[in-house]
Amino acid sequence: MEDADRRVVDVVKELVHRLLYDPQTPDNPTSSSIPTQEEYNQALKYSLRILSSRMKPSIAADEFSVVESIKRRLATTGKSSEALTFADLYSKFSSKNGPGSVKNKWAVLYLLNRISEDQKFKKNRFSDKISNGFLDSVLAGGLPALHESDVLSGRLGRFVKSSKDLGNGGFNGHFDHLSGFGEKVPNSRGCLSNLGKLDKSQSEWDVGNYSDNIMGLNENVKHSRGLRDNTSSFRVKESVNKGWNGGVLMVTKDPENLRDMAYREFADLVKEENEVSEEVLVRDVLYACQGIDGAYLKFDEKADEYVLPDFVKVTRATRTMVRKLCELGWLFRKVKGYITESMERLPAEDIGTVGQAFCAALQDELSMYYKLLVVLEGQTMNSIPLVSENACSGNYLSLRRLSVWFAEPMVKMRLMAVLVDSCKVLKGGAMAGAIHMRAQHGDPLVNDFMKRLLRQVCSPLFEMVRSWVLEGELEDIFAEFFVVSQPVKADCLWREGYRLLDAMLPSFISQSLAQRVLRTGKSINFLRVCCEDRVWADAAKEAAAAAGTTTRRGDLGYGETDALESLVAEAAKRIDKHLLDVMYTRYKFKEHCLAIKRYLLLGQGDFVQCLMDIVGPELSEPANTISSFKLAGNLESAIRSSNAQYDDRDMLDRLRVKMMPHNTGDRGWDVFSLEYDARVPLNTVFTESVMSRYLRIFNFLWKLRRIEHALIGVWKGMKPNRVTSQFFSKLPRAVTLQLILTSRKCQVLWDEMNHFVTNLQYYIMFEVLEVSWSNFSKEMEVAKDLDDLLGAHEKYLHSIIEKSLLGERSENLNKTLFTLFDLILRFRSHADRLYEGINDLQSRTTESSHLYRDKAKLQMQSSNRSSEPSSWLGEGRKELTRRAEEFLRNMGQAVDVTANEYSSLFEGFISQLPTQQHVDLKFLMFRLDFTEFYSQLKSNAGGKLLL
Repeated sequence: MEDADRRVVDVVKELVHRLLYDPQTPDNPTSSSIPTQEEYNQALKYSLRILSSRMKPSIAADEFSVVESIKRRLATTGKSSEALTFADLYSKFSSKNGPGSVKNKWAVLYLLNRISEDQKFKKNRFSDKISNGFLDSVLAGGLPALHESDVLSGRLGRFVKSSKDLGNGGFNGHFDHLSGFGEKVPNSRGCLSNLGKLDKSQSEWDVGNYSDNIMGLNENVKHSRGLRDNTSSFRVKESVNKGWNGGVLMVTKDPENLRDMAYREFADLVKEENEVSEEVLVRDVLYACQGIDGAYLKFDEKADEYVLPDFVKVTRATRTMVRKLCELGWLFRKVKGYITESMERLPAEDIGTVGQAFCAALQDELSMYYKLLVVLEGQTMNSIPLVSENACSGNYLSLRRLSVWFAEPMVKMRLMAVLVDSCKVLKGGAMAGAIHMRAQHGDPLVNDFMKRLLRQVCSPLFEMVRSWVLEGELEDIFAEFFVVSQPVKADCLWREGYRLLDAMLPSFISQSLAQRVLRTGKSINFLRVCCEDRVWADAAKEAAAAAGTTTRRGDLGYGETDALESLVAEAAKRIDKHLLDVMYTRYKFKEHCLAIKRYLLLGQGDFVQCLMDIVGPELSEPANTISSFKLAGNLESAIRSSNAQYDDRDMLDRLRVKMMPHNTGDRGWDVFSLEYDARVPLNTVFTESVMSRYLRIFNFLWKLRRIEHALIGVWKGMKPNRVTSQFFSKLPRAVTLQLILTSRKCQVLWDEMNHFVTNLQYYIMFEVLEVSWSNFSKEMEVAKDLDDLLGAHEKYLHSIIEKSLLGERSENLNKTLFTLFDLILRFRSHADRLYEGINDLQSRTTESSHLYRDKAKLQMQSSNRSSEPSSWLGEGRKELTRRAEEFLRNMGQAVDVTANEYSSLFEGFISQLPTQQHVDLKFLMFRLDFTEFYSQLKSNAGGKLLL
């Protein structure tokens, strides 16, 4: 062991000699660059104490980093050729392995690098070199370094230059000498620990041997160095001597080594307080962030979090830091669990295409998260340095650094977890809308993240919109789209086949845009199914070209709402225009509306009059005895007898007779009606409910025409009886006066009724039907789509019903009106009875020459006469006079009762007109009381109309 120690000392002495002694200076003993014996002794003793101390470097032994540092420094200082030379030298040096090679190559390279770096610091005294140069090296975490002085600068410089002698083996020679040290002393630390026990005399002999060689140069060195500041020299000596008193030299910038001692004490304290190293905790945290249990960090199902057991001894701050970092793992488990659960139930349950896109987007974000974890895993391979001034640098991973790395992933993972919670029970457009609401954020990071997520999530939804507005195809097998369909008949396709589902309407699509989307797709399907049209495909292509897009998939996405609105607007404009052209030209919608107005709304006057004249006798019969086939023949006769025969035959063939359900005692007038057969696609407008309202209007107008026809019949029977009244001159005067009075009452009441019916019919035909038709025609011209056309027709029909007193708001008025109609029909029966009786009296007063003819006529009319007139036959003149007085008196009373009842009903009807909300009903009152006759009559009678 002693021989090994001596060999180590020899090597150290040789190294110090090479560092301090310049072989070119012995010829010039006066050179100031030669160190003195005292300086040599001081350097040798200092080197031996350093090597025998227990100082350990605080940095990791990284040979590659040192080599790169040397090459980088040479390249940055403009010495590229020397950098290449050094690289070649290092390759040869590192390739030497086995016996005779240097084992601790990193230490040799580090030493040479530190020596080269120390040349930057210029000091005036050798003591400065010892106290400061070594201090910098120790605090840097490596081996002590020697700073150059004015005496040694030239030698150290030449020593570095000698490393360039690559071809001559100069550098290799130095390594060979040091390699012997590595080979001969395999356990150098054990030998160096015994250097302090070396014989003092032997050490002094070695030093003295060297001093004999340089004694002659000592004085010249002192002379060339000059005088120094006495105070500074004394302080340096004191510092050096003080540092050596303990047997182990502690070098630091502060004389008392307080900072280094504090760092070491803190490191020891951390080790005592933490049973688990920080490297292990960092690795466990990374495992937890991947949903994997670590050595100490495990997921607690009860607590629903990652828990560091209490028996693990760590500081409170460390435990808090670990818990905060493990939140990322908890969030990761939630997001990953949602993806796994959704994919597992995909075959059995319908999560939808939007749900699948959401899972794919989350998986993409997790892939980026995995890449970050890979990078962090790589940094965990580097050990965490001890606490020192340079601990902030280096490529290692601590808990605090991990918290910085996790700042951005934590924000994203929280967002994904919130989205997962809010979208668990949602799908389709509802899911996209919920995610969109989270995108309204002021943080650019959150905003960009949500937009990137939404582009992928909304891709299936926008594809559904594109396919619907351009192709009319509803590709929604999972019921995710805000447009839903249901199987219906062709006539109900437009109204009931498709509808908006507000629950699936995302918030970034407005209600108006959704309505346009719905209508555009409906128009395409209506053209395809109901109209059997295929030209709409060209309109769709034109719309896509006008909007600046194509009909290909994937051209629309989230954030392109303007492009979506433009596409929908262009498609709707062209397809709706094509649809209206098909309805107007191919299916003649306007002509069919006009035909309904003419025949169902009785606008064709000559046709209505002919129909009344032809079917009148048939309709007077009981309803159960009337044949619908015979009425159909009468309808055809009425068409041929009027100008209706010149209309389109297709429209005339659609006009049919319809017999409504009847009750016992109903006449044909009560059950007769006309209907119009509206086929596909016209039945989209003229639906069953619409045609039922047309039937209601027809029944009202038909009854009004029947009342008019009845009053005309009364007039026909009333006019000849005025002439025949002269035949009653042979009767007593009382009978004659009674006849005149009864006839006058009947005439006055007829005038009142005729005035009412005529003005009401004029109001209905001109103020209601014609005005409504004119407005409807204008709205048809400006209609832009089928919905506008349907709305215009609905408005047209509603206007007719409201103005014709058939609406719900005019229900009481309508009842009064129909009661008036029934009263007028009752008046007609009284008038017919009166004038039949007058005809019977006239026949009895005629001359005997006409007896037989009168008998024949009486026989023909006997079936329709009442018992009273028929009882007059065969009676005497006196009895005839009595019966005539009684008959006329009874008829007069019946007319009075009818007149009073009519006056009461008419008063109620006219008094209700001002209270109606529709303004046009005021015109009806104006026409009925144009001369203010009823108003004055009412005021004179004390509030009651007298006729």
